[in-house]
Amino acid sequence: MKRIVLTGGGTAGHVTPNIALLPKLRELGYDIHYIGSYEGIEKKLIEDVNVPYYGIASGKLRRYFDPKNFSDPFRVLKGYGEARKILKKLKPDVVFSKGGFVAVPVVLAAKHLHIHESDMTPGLANKISLSAATKVCCNFPETMGYIPEGKAVLTGSPIREELLHGNKLAALNLCGFAANKPVILVIGGSQGSVAVNDAVRGILPELLKKYQVIHLCGKGKLDSTKTDMEGYIQFEYVKKELADLFALADVCISRAGANAICELLALRKPNLLIPLSANASRGDQILNAESFENQGFSEVLTEENLAPTIILPIIDKLYEKRADYVAAMEKSGQSDAISKITSLIEEVTSGKN
Repeated sequence: MKRIVLTGGGTAGHVTPNIALLPKLRELGYDIHYIGSYEGIEKKLIEDVNVPYYGIASGKLRRYFDPKNFSDPFRVLKGYGEARKILKKLKPDVVFSKGGFVAVPVVLAAKHLHIHESDMTPGLANKISLSAATKVCCNFPETMGYIPEGKAVLTGSPIREELLHGNKLAALNLCGFAANKPVILVIGGSQGSVAVNDAVRGILPELLKKYQVIHLCGKGKLDSTKTDMEGYIQFEYVKKELADLFALADVCISRAGANAICELLALRKPNLLIPLSANASRGDQILNAESFENQGFSEVLTEENLAPTIILPIIDKLYEKRADYVAAMEKSGQSDAISKITSLIEEVTSGKN
């Protein structure tokens, strides 16, 4: 039986694309194993999908001063030794990394490796890992210029199959919405974006004249003063219902994390992206959003430019010209990521056997 080791962690975004690959990998006959940190978010997520899990030490290599900069390199070295022992025992045909710092020791210990880079420019963990990779799967055309020649492949990001099969009627019943009025789905990120939440709530009276609004506002971010507004429903977060809510939505408003926007692309949802400010990140969401805007998939507003007089016309444009955005998405080379990535994995394993 062919054997694959998956790795990636630190945030859900470094794990969920790996989970999205599982059904296809199982269909292709792979024996699947996962290496992550001892107690990171990836441990619970992977154990929930019944994949054997191996924990290793991990440390973050920061670009800024922190006292942990003196100890974390030793944790990485320890993780490298642990990863080598695990890989020597498992003898996988291929290793696939979704990134994050827990993946660095695994990548450096592996020989037959694929890396998936979510953002438009490679993060530090993946920069360290590039030399060890056979292929690098990219979400954005622009990323390919940052990758050594011959390694980059434009695949897009794998998304969970169940998101493609939502039930619009189930979402109508859940939300208590009318069937003849368009719907906007607002996704503020798992922690809930104060900037996005405030911007949307500030224009609700005007929005609700034309649209119904589903607002995923994040844990602890519900607004008790707006629970009885007709045509507006808010959730801290949803799980299985997300596919149904996507099916109902005509337009989405979202942060610009790579996984989130690749879901919008795969689902062909016209969208307004509000990227995380460069003051609060390395600016990857801004670059992600600009790429999608340049390809005709999205409209983009910065956090500093969320005046009602600007947001409302953009939402109207997205709805009125939604067919144009969908048509652009249909032409994208960033679709069908699961098939593209698993085909690359098959190339490596078939070349070994």
